[in-house]
Amino acid sequence: MNLYTIRRRDFWGTPEELQATAAKSAQVGAEMTDDVRWIRTYVVQEESGKLGTVCIYEGTSIEKVREQAERAGMPADEITLVADTVIVNPDPVAAVQA
Repeated sequence: MNLYTIRRRDFWGTPEELQATAAKSAQVGAEMTDDVRWIRTYVVQEESGKLGTVCIYEGTSIEKVREQAERAGMPADEITLVADTVIVNPDPVAAVQA
């Protein structure tokens, strides 16, 4: 499988909307395990005030990654093949709220 980034812009109004879509995306992904695997998502605050995402997926093709997005009911504004990975530091771990 290849590694892809997906940019989804200005799609969610609230974190709860994003979580509902993420649950649907995970469900669809479970149905497509031979073609697509969701690795991680970074949620970004858009200039509009809405939420967007930058997602990392493994997939057999851009078409299958796009199909997973469509079946989950979310956009895939830009899908780009990852050429290489450079890790300087691991992703930070979110602080646990007590």
